[in-house]
Amino acid sequence: MSEHHGSCFCGTVQFTVSGEPAAMGYCHCESCRHWSAGPLNAFSLWKPEALTVTKGADHIGTYNKTPISYRKWCKACGGHVFSDHPTMGLVDVYAAVIPSLQFQPAVHVNYAEKVLSVRDGLPKMKDFPAEMGGSGITLPD
Repeated sequence: MSEHHGSCFCGTVQFTVSGEPAAMGYCHCESCRHWSAGPLNAFSLWKPEALTVTKGADHIGTYNKTPISYRKWCKACGGHVFSDHPTMGLVDVYAAVIPSLQFQPAVHVNYAEKVLSVRDGLPKMKDFPAEMGGSGITLPD
C-alpha cells in the first residue's frame, strides 16, 4: 500500500494519505477557481479513511459555502490542504500539497464553467460523471 505525506504551506498541518486515490483530475467550477486563486484546480479524491492528519489538527479551519464542499486550510499560514465532500463520500486532497503523488489526471469536471480551455485529450465533463450525480455529458476540447 502506498503512503504519501503532505502539508500546508508552513508545515503546521501535516497529513498522510494511504492507498490509491479514487480519482484524479481538474475542476473548473467557479468555487474551486476562487478557492485556489487559479483558472482550474488539480484534485485527488480519496476515501475519508485514507486521510490521517498527523500534526496540527487543531490548526485546521473549515469553511463551507455549500453542503457539497467543506474546505479546509491551515489557520497559521492560510495554506489550503483538503476539502471534505460528504455528499460524495470523498475528500479532495489538493494534488499540489502531496509532493510524492504521481498526479495522473483522468478527467476535467465542470468544464462548462471553464475560463481556460485545455486541449489535453482528457474527457471534459459538462458537470460531473453520472456515477457522481452529474449529467454525464461530455463537451468538446
